Amino acid sequence: MNAAARKPATATPPAATGRAKAAGPRPAKAGAREAPLPDGKDTSKDARPAAKATRNAKAVLPEAQAVPLPVETVADTVRPAYWDEACADLMKRDRILRKMIPTYGPAHLVSRGDPFVTLARAVVGQQISVKAAQSVWERLHAVCPRLAPAQFLRAGPEKLAGCGVSKRKAEYLIDLAGHFKAGTVHVAQWAQMDDEAVIAELTQIRGIGRWTAEMFLMFNLMRPNVLPLDDVGLINAISTNYFSGEPVTRSEAREVAANWEPWRTVATWYMWRSLDPLPVTY
Repeated sequence: MNAAARKPATATPPAATGRAKAAGPRPAKAGAREAPLPDGKDTSKDARPAAKATRNAKAVLPEAQAVPLPVETVADTVRPAYWDEACADLMKRDRILRKMIPTYGPAHLVSRGDPFVTLARAVVGQQISVKAAQSVWERLHAVCPRLAPAQFLRAGPEKLAGCGVSKRKAEYLIDLAGHFKAGTVHVAQWAQMDDEAVIAELTQIRGIGRWTAEMFLMFNLMRPNVLPLDDVGLINAISTNYFSGEPVTRSEAREVAANWEPWRTVATWYMWRSLDPLPVTY
């Protein structure tokens, strides 16, 4: 069947025919990766300094006031104020999400709120499993207890590599810490900048590509409408849930996600959960 003729299983159209059969959420093995596709992986770039900003200025949540997490969830995090509205809207529009969202109860995307930590965790998590990334991060946390850029710089690349990150990732972490320490990133302005402007600035830092910048938009700035098409977990989840497990092109994934706007971040988070019930945080 011509790929252009395939239609995803969604909430509002008539019953799908042919290859694109509606399927309920089908969890895969725990530990499924939420990492970029090969053509979207982060690669080294020369750092190009931006105007000075202060490391201590925290990026505030731009969409709404932060809502405290329930006590049973991860400590020291916040949830998006738009989450319940987004879930209700998505459940009206998309029959896959209508079944999927209630499956995970009160779980939701969370953010720890520290821009440097979010980016450093995303760099560590590039192209490895969630479980492996968490293990490496715990070792880094032991070496740099305050998780401050100055501590990463003092530790140096060799000590960071001893925590389990690759030599290249250790260099990326040092470069990232250097940008924050020197104030060459617009930390205080990110909340007011649009998504593409934030991505453009972040991708000037070595080791940060579009996927890592999109994780920052989702998990730190909590932007509601991010669609990380370079994320292999998202593509696999769309394949499983909307195309009966058959391969899916970026164009087909984008077509499915058009029905999720303006809540593509929320729908993506649930797509990830359908592959791995353990939520990831950055």
